[in-house]
Amino acid sequence: MAEFTFVKKGKTEMRQYIIVQNDKLEFPIYLYRISENEYSALWMKCSHQGAELQAVGDRLQCPSHGSEFTNKGIVNHGPAEKNLRSFPTSISNDKIVIDLRLS
Repeated sequence: MAEFTFVKKGKTEMRQYIIVQNDKLEFPIYLYRISENEYSALWMKCSHQGAELQAVGDRLQCPSHGSEFTNKGIVNHGPAEKNLRSFPTSISNDKIVIDLRLS
């Protein structure tokens, strides 16, 4: 959880999200901090035609065709019709655990 903390002008602040890389996945994961104990982990692969998404604050956008998704992976703007693949998260010993198993 320390990955979300940074110091700016001597003041500790929190990031909204971080991008997580995993060698087993073709695309990174957008890990969004919803609250102190709730996180959203989304695969950054557009559900429309599979382009890599770009993080823009609290949403993800597709540079190819303009689809937009919320920080929980819900389609906000098409042409995508399906929500993003999400991963369950949990907190264990002050670490965020992302379960990458396919369901």
